[in-house]
Amino acid sequence: MLESSSVLLFIVFALLFILLLLVVLIRKNGTAALIWNEIIREKITNFIMNQSKEQRILNFVLQNAVRGDPCSVVDTIDKYCSQKEWAMNVGNEKGLILDKTVEEVNPSVALELGTYCGYSAVRIARLLKAGARLLTVEFNPEFAAIAKQMIEFAGVQDKVKLLEGPSEGIIPQLKKKYEVDTLDFVFLDHWKDRYTPDTILLQECNLLRKGSVLLADNIIVPGAPEFVNYIRNNPRFQCTNYPSHLEYMKVEDAMEKAVFLG
Repeated sequence: MLESSSVLLFIVFALLFILLLLVVLIRKNGTAALIWNEIIREKITNFIMNQSKEQRILNFVLQNAVRGDPCSVVDTIDKYCSQKEWAMNVGNEKGLILDKTVEEVNPSVALELGTYCGYSAVRIARLLKAGARLLTVEFNPEFAAIAKQMIEFAGVQDKVKLLEGPSEGIIPQLKKKYEVDTLDFVFLDHWKDRYTPDTILLQECNLLRKGSVLLADNIIVPGAPEFVNYIRNNPRFQCTNYPSHLEYMKVEDAMEKAVFLG
């Protein structure tokens, strides 16, 4: 009996030790954090609640934010994602870098690649001057549907046009179909392996002018090493790195700003 109790106690302590290691790993390691939040925890919660995380975020905003107030919408999403469920928005810390860049560029025409739930679209739109517009591209139709409702609830639908489909298909259509001459600002926050080819495509389609600014998120976690190597070694771009942290975590991340020199 004593031996059985000792074995059981050992198993309990071993499990607690493993759990503690897992918590530390998630907090310190970006890849582990993404696997836990985006695959394990999210799948379990979706199964239990029979609802996607993105729908839960939207519901929380609809119930707690002020309609027509983009700042309230942004703050409410940040509150949900920092206190309840992690999500891949640019977040409040890197959001300040995004804000500063948008304010400095003061764009008339901006492009976002990767709308997700509409967080950064709302965040950018609230800073746009009168008459300016943001085109935001989302490949996932479920995310696009959530983002459309988020953008409308925030009251910025007159400044934001959501384009659903793959970036490589939409970028070549921007000039003729969406009457874009050149882009003043581009925010890259979609699939990281698309950063480089889409940057090249923007140049091939003559959508960048001298002074156009690109801002790329998550260049450390999950990481975009090909893009960083390409953009920093390209004489047509002048780059600035902004160290930060992965959204709603203490894991190191960074954003890369690239000014097109023509």
